[in-house]
Amino acid sequence: MEEEFVKEAREGDRNAFANLVREHHPRVILLCRSMLGNDAEADDAAQEVFLKTFQKLEEFDGRSRLATWLHRISVNLCLDLLRRRAREKAGSLEGVELSDHEAGRRASDAKEEISALLALLPEDQRTAIILRELQGFSYEEICETTGWTLDSVKARLRRAREKLSEKIRHFEAPPGV
Repeated sequence: MEEEFVKEAREGDRNAFANLVREHHPRVILLCRSMLGNDAEADDAAQEVFLKTFQKLEEFDGRSRLATWLHRISVNLCLDLLRRRAREKAGSLEGVELSDHEAGRRASDAKEEISALLALLPEDQRTAIILRELQGFSYEEICETTGWTLDSVKARLRRAREKLSEKIRHFEAPPGV
């Protein structure tokens, strides 16, 4: 049925495209929220993903699943937004660090703590761990989405898990240890 919707959407059927959006929006928004850590930015990013999808639907060749293609667009868009955010933050907050108290207050619930931990990872490792652990992608789907080799995916995941384990141990250590 999805193939039919893609075909009809390419022919200008907006209802067919709306069906594709309804089908894929939950996973796209979840991926954007996982990567960006901000619901408002994720909502905007998901809208942009589907706008780009609509504009580039002719380029979808069907060699991969539509979901894989959408997730690749989502990952690339979120990575661009994260890079832009980092550049803006570096320019406006250069030399400014949060106090331990302020950082703890901002990471008050589990979702924020996970986002904070993920933010400590390099971009490639963060992407790999989000796709695998939060989105439930298979190794093959991660390869398709990112263009990385299977060995590269495994290596990034191993390094990300090691870094996260190290950071979690640091948070669990009693004060003064």
